[in-house]
Amino acid sequence: MNYSILQHTWPNFSLQIQAFIKQLGLTSLSLACDHAALRVNNNQTAQALADEFAQQGKIISNNMINGRPILIIKLSEPLLMGTTAIACVELPFPSDKMYPVEGWEHVELVFPSNAQTCDDLASQLIAKIPQLAAVIAGETNIKVKLSSPKGDNERLANPTIAFKANGICVKVHTHDIQKIIDSEQAN
Repeated sequence: MNYSILQHTWPNFSLQIQAFIKQLGLTSLSLACDHAALRVNNNQTAQALADEFAQQGKIISNNMINGRPILIIKLSEPLLMGTTAIACVELPFPSDKMYPVEGWEHVELVFPSNAQTCDDLASQLIAKIPQLAAVIAGETNIKVKLSSPKGDNERLANPTIAFKANGICVKVHTHDIQKIIDSEQAN
């Protein structure tokens, strides 16, 4: 796994993600996509990618989240997903979980909201897109995970809902990654 492989696989991943966003009904909200995320299975690959991505932009966050380093790289040239520019890449160092496929794993969409909990976020999303009620209730083949990942110094609640199907994932959260990083650095 290296940067050139990721460049090569991005167009197909991007098309799959766009189709999934449409299937979920999220296209009607015109949500910003603040970052795309990778998954790798060993520290050597993660470090090599960190070095390669650092040449494509700047590491703007290196934070411990759930016991492992997670880097956020702001790219000099954003990734394009259709007409959407994605400024940042999230590169988590591996946990003890092995991923069946290394590479692009998800994108995160920003649903501007004052939700403090996942339940609040789910209610607000369902109010805008009623078809998500069945998805969030687990009545479809789409897996849903509610979480509130939090970095050691984060000041903002950022509830997140992950929708996963066919090996790809779209997450919806309330605050842009740059705003979260700014809250970390406001010590």
